Amino acid sequence: MYDCILVPTDGSPEVERALEHAFDLARAHDATVRAIYVVNVAGYGGLPMESALEGISSALREEGAVAVRRVEDLAPEDVTVETAILEGSPSRVIVEQAQPGRCDLVVMGTHGRGGIDRLLLGSVTERVVRQAPVPVLTVHVNPDDRGTQPNQTDHRVAPE
Repeated sequence: MYDCILVPTDGSPEVERALEHAFDLARAHDATVRAIYVVNVAGYGGLPMESALEGISSALREEGAVAVRRVEDLAPEDVTVETAILEGSPSRVIVEQAQPGRCDLVVMGTHGRGGIDRLLLGSVTERVVRQAPVPVLTVHVNPDDRGTQPNQTDHRVAPE
């Protein structure tokens, strides 16, 4: 049923809950986990010097390398993991990667680093759920908020 499971990571420890589910599904379906980190420099576009933007991009790429290396370190030996560091708007890049024939399922946490100011889902997660042409499994990443079980929802979204 699943050949490739896409897992966006921001390097936060909370992503590990989503990874647990992705690894379990990958093992059950003999699927590959494709972990991506999206470098989003658009929020820094107003900086006065181009060299400052290049420095931020470099720092974010280093952060991305650490994040995807962590996924590789956590992966069980019997699960194949591919990683990529991509650039752009996180939700747009995730949706682009979640195309039929590329990846069959997206597994992501309900909140990433920006989750504090979100009411229900993180804004990136919400956009992916609304736009992805493949199923999206959201994993509640803070079990202290809702007991010990993750809140999982399989969202099937039809292409627009």
